[in-house]
Amino acid sequence: MRIESVMANGTADVFDDNCVNGSSYHKGDRYTAAPNEIFVNRSLHLENVKFYGFDMDYTLAEYKSPQYENLGFNLTKERLVHKGYPKEILEFEYDPSFPVRGLWFDTLYGNLLKVDAYGNILVCVHGFEFLKHSQVYELYPNKFLTLDESRVYVLNTLFNLPETYLIACLIDFFTNSPQYTREKTGVRCGDLAMSFRSIFQDVRSAVDYVHIHGDLKKKTIENLDLYLKKDERLPMFLSRIRESGAKLFLLTNSDYMFTNSVMDYLFDFPHGAQPSEPHRNWKTYFDFIVVDAKKPLFFGEGTTLRQVDTYTGALKMGHYVGPLHEGKVYSGGSCDVFTELICAKGKDVLYIGDHIFGDILKSKKIGGWRTFLIVPELVQELHVWTDKCQLFAQLQALDIQLGDMYKDLDSSTKEKPDISALRGAIRDVTHKMDLAYGMLGSLFRSGSRQTFFSSQVVRYADLYAASFLNLMYYPFCYMFRAPAMLMPHESTVAHEQRFTVDTPTIDR
Repeated sequence: MRIESVMANGTADVFDDNCVNGSSYHKGDRYTAAPNEIFVNRSLHLENVKFYGFDMDYTLAEYKSPQYENLGFNLTKERLVHKGYPKEILEFEYDPSFPVRGLWFDTLYGNLLKVDAYGNILVCVHGFEFLKHSQVYELYPNKFLTLDESRVYVLNTLFNLPETYLIACLIDFFTNSPQYTREKTGVRCGDLAMSFRSIFQDVRSAVDYVHIHGDLKKKTIENLDLYLKKDERLPMFLSRIRESGAKLFLLTNSDYMFTNSVMDYLFDFPHGAQPSEPHRNWKTYFDFIVVDAKKPLFFGEGTTLRQVDTYTGALKMGHYVGPLHEGKVYSGGSCDVFTELICAKGKDVLYIGDHIFGDILKSKKIGGWRTFLIVPELVQELHVWTDKCQLFAQLQALDIQLGDMYKDLDSSTKEKPDISALRGAIRDVTHKMDLAYGMLGSLFRSGSRQTFFSSQVVRYADLYAASFLNLMYYPFCYMFRAPAMLMPHESTVAHEQRFTVDTPTIDR
């Protein structure tokens, strides 16, 4: 076996028969990602990481899908009926094949939008009606929308999935009900007018109520086996991090009582870090524990740092000024106060979370932390990427054919080539690719165009993977090396080509 240059993303410059992170391949083969692959946007040397921070929900605690989305969906429906919505909406059933993260909801026209990094609209859905190009142009000149927070809400988190589907259900219900008259920005029933904005605000309020005051946490704790995945490698992995010399902290928005119940379950094994070791309480695996962090506020002005009474869950009096102690639990605080108390500088910290905005974007921009985004959907994304590779090959072939149509033409050309058939074929292949992922397509792309979510991942996540446990398959001295990011003039022009200039601008 010989490896001369293996990149962190799994590509190799020179190799014979190799094995990288559990995937075997032979000379000339295209490398296939292993289930434990970690993907790299910016190079990161684990040897320089002194603190590993973890979010809890959808990071350490991975909720089962679609069971957990079903629970949130049903509780939100019940809350809306309690607030006066028609009882018919209780008949809605959650469909996991419809929603995808990263959609924009346009509260003015009531549309779910899949957009690219710049706000160009890739897909537009009103309820369950996919709008045609002409319909989209009528509402959005140039098929473009600015990210204006007073109008657009970004459905970025895994907790948003049931909310996304419920919004579509309600828009579809009211716009197609014979009792209501459809208008451009809402519906009307006699003297009653409902804007799409007010429907959205009602859903948002119901979701917040269910999460903060409602039964979501209570029902989760009552049925942990039903809603939570459990992995006996967790205690061993966290122990390995501390054995490497780094410190560990938990930073979650969940309150202490819920956090304690979930973490107790995740560490509920007869053994400790090793089969030969006795069981240990989950708190002993962390150096610092912060609950009720209120991210992303934590990365800005923050809140008052308080100590938690772990017997009652109540907050102790006064503003806690440190130092932070192992085994104790703290509430709130801010990034500045926290990093000062644990004596950490920005790049000393690798924070691992699932929320592109609350965990990754803000910790990167404001805290200067290194970031590791958890994307559970990668399992399905990679399955389709490999299983439907012929569709991607067809799209590339069509792009080449389109370029060939113009190959021998220049500014003297009078007759333009007919590309309508090719454009139609590209649309058909793109549609087939999208359907392979689900009704709204891939989390990361539509055809050859990357989504807004994809651009956020590239910009703010240094690393990303389907699970934080993928770190187990890398030594703590590992150098994650990002692949070269080529500009179009570099990726499309081969080194073998030679360009000559009449008068060189610089003497070499």
